Amino acid sequence: MTALSFAGAGAVHSAPAEPEPGQGPAPAMLSISGLYTDTALRTLAPGVREFEPRFPLWSDGAAKRRWVLLPPNSSIDASDADRWDFPPGTRFWKEFAVAGRPVETRMIQRLASGQWRFVTYVWDDAGRDAALAPESGFKSLPVAGAPNGKYRIPSRQDCLACHESAAVPVLGFSAVQLSRAPAPGMPDLRALVREGWLRGLPAGVQASDIEARTPVEHAALGYLHGNCAHCHNGSPQRVPVQLDLQQRLHPGREQMALRTLLGESRFREAGRDSAAIVVPGHAADSVLVDRMRSTNPMTRMPPLATIVPDDAALAVMRSWIEQDLVNPKERPR
Repeated sequence: MTALSFAGAGAVHSAPAEPEPGQGPAPAMLSISGLYTDTALRTLAPGVREFEPRFPLWSDGAAKRRWVLLPPNSSIDASDADRWDFPPGTRFWKEFAVAGRPVETRMIQRLASGQWRFVTYVWDDAGRDAALAPESGFKSLPVAGAPNGKYRIPSRQDCLACHESAAVPVLGFSAVQLSRAPAPGMPDLRALVREGWLRGLPAGVQASDIEARTPVEHAALGYLHGNCAHCHNGSPQRVPVQLDLQQRLHPGREQMALRTLLGESRFREAGRDSAAIVVPGHAADSVLVDRMRSTNPMTRMPPLATIVPDDAALAVMRSWIEQDLVNPKERPR
């Protein structure tokens, strides 16, 4: 584990990281992690590719950028469209910036053993490099522009809580997330197949999309997939709640989100009788909305890495519940 200290205005100092069992230590600095050839100038290393998920995770308004690197002469086995198999040596990075300043860059790496390593790098004030954070993270770093002027670096256990509840620990690079390019120049499924990054992708998946009756419903289901499905899904690693919000593009696989959202919630709020996750036509009676707008750390959803409700997403959810879900006969199966 790397020890970090903050001196003066926030310079970062790092000591060598302790190796994890069975492999070498994580790189002590972002500059030697394989992302950049020149970290201060943000010059990407050869083979590193930027991407953007279609349904990004809400992180209190932080600006994010994401990159992926595959080992040479390798590809991703996408024969199970909902559970991609990444070759050992694959690395992903995600940068979080607040008020135009990079604060942290997270890296996940598939090791030779097949296991995944999760580490976080904290940027120095000059934005020239970032040092490996301790596994315990930082509960409160002073960052101008962050909610209440404070920023939390997640612990390794925080990372595992989200990533290891999913069918695959990689959350933003998947068939659903790359089914369409959300911005010019970003890769989508067609580009990744054409360029040899994906092999075995089932026929028809490239042209698939989330099943939805309206654009609002599409946005709502996509948001729930990107922000909630890594914990609430049908995999054995999921949290023990009968709620499956994972969207699937594989032909013939049943979409469970609508069916499970209309069930009863185990969460019961004091002073109210209803415990329905979603009540069609009544957003105010829906537990989903209550928990998304909550600022109480014991009840809010998502429970980690956010303290500020996503007002834009709440507006979408209210519109979907109050307008799109009022006629159950028209819901897609």
